[in-house]
Order: sequence, then C-alpha cells, then structure tokens
Amino acid sequence: MTTAFVLGGGGLLGAAEVGMLQALLERGIRPDLVVGCSIGALNGVVIAADPTVDAVLQLGETWKELQARDVFSGSVVRQISNVVSHGTYLHSNEALRRLIEQAAPGARIEDLEIRFECVAASIENARAHWFKEGPVVDAVLASCAVPGLLPPVRIGDEHFMDGGLVRSVPVGRALDLGATRVFVLHVGRIERSLRVPRRPWEVAVVAFEIARRHQLSEDLSRVPAGVEVHILPTGRDPAGTLSTRYGNTRNISARIASAREATASYLRNVAEL
Repeated sequence: MTTAFVLGGGGLLGAAEVGMLQALLERGIRPDLVVGCSIGALNGVVIAADPTVDAVLQLGETWKELQARDVFSGSVVRQISNVVSHGTYLHSNEALRRLIEQAAPGARIEDLEIRFECVAASIENARAHWFKEGPVVDAVLASCAVPGLLPPVRIGDEHFMDGGLVRSVPVGRALDLGATRVFVLHVGRIERSLRVPRRPWEVAVVAFEIARRHQLSEDLSRVPAGVEVHILPTGRDPAGTLSTRYGNTRNISARIASAREATASYLRNVAEL
C-alpha cells in the first residue's frame, strides 16, 4: 500500500491542515508520498522532512507566530511602495522565504525523508509545473506565489505563480504517482454552496473557489477501483468562507484544534484504519 498525503491551497485557512496532520501522525499513519499546493506545499514539506508528531507541533507554533512574522502584513506605506515600484503585487516574499528556510533549512527536495512534490503555475508555458528536485525553498515559494499579493518566482528561465491556479488540491497527481491510499487535507467549505458575488473584490474569490472545487471533483471522479480516498474534515470552521481578509490570523489556534479533533474522530470511526 502506498499512502499519500495531499495538501491543498487556501492561504491562512491552511492552518486546518496542521490539525489534520497531527491527528494522522498520532494515529500512526505515516505517508509514503506528500503532494502539496501553495500553503499545502509549506505544510507538506515539513512532514516530508520530518514525519513526526513533534514536527507537526513545531509547525503549529510557527503558524501561531505568523502575525509577528509579517508574511502578509507590513505597513500600508510599504504595500503602496511595492505596487508603485513593481505594479503587480502588494507584498515582498522575503518574510515567506525566511519562514520556509526555517521550516526546511538547506534542504533539497530529493533529500527529504519522504517523497515530496509541489506544484506551481508556469507563466511562460501556461501549465502546471511539478517540482520533484532542487531547492525546497524556491519550489515552495513558487507554489505559494499568490497573484497580486506576492511576486512571481523566477527559477531558471521560467516565472511561476501560485499552484492553486492549476491544481489547488492535487489528488490526481497522487493517483498518477501510484498512491493506493490517499488522505486529502484541504481548507474546508467544499460542501457549501457558493453565493453570487455582490462586491467587486468577491468576484476573484468566487471564481477561484469554483476552479478549486471543479479540479477536485474531476480528480475524485477518476479514482481507480481499489484506491482508498479519505477527505478529512476541518471541523467547525471559525472563518466560515474564503475571504479577502487574507492576513487575518486571529482564528489560527481554533482552526488547528478543530481540525485535529474532527479528523481524530473520523479516523477512529473508519474500521480499516
């Protein structure tokens, strides 16, 4: 049996994945393969480097410190300066780079303990690009490069944007790589109906959510017979829905705890686990 952890994108809502990871490892479920997108790439690479409960607990502490780390904050003056200077993004990615370097210092993908891949969107080739080797920091930074918020990441002759543009919850990639048991760690809300956007800034959020759900639905529709797929619950979502308030870190601890409790309950109730 080849067990895959698939970690999807979703910005700060990705804190739920930390709780899911904790419940999985506490249950003794360890991956043979980790596939991540965007914030799921950051969470996933930590587990690929060190698949232990202690590593997840440290990851949780890192999440709780996000506000102090200035990843998506910074002064209004600095944000305006970035837009004026570069014209296409609000935040530098230096704080996020430092965060990734701390999570997986000096690592190369091919040297991680668990096989790991993450996805980003190639601008020049307009396609999904799967990072399977090379520096962890560059690959994860590229996968997390949210359009308009963070700058594209140049690697070699290509520039990359957030992997959520092409494969937000990459179940299909895990299947292509031979997974026979897949645990899907996502940011929630997939069962809730979307509402027609009422404000200009809601249009992009709803459009992205449609694409995310469509990709996941397509992947799940082609799961071969004999392959287990477990879509883990997030529990009570203190945020409710995707929002333009991408820098709000107030509910991180609650989201982690809720997802851990809900996932642990789910795992106890699945007999074959």
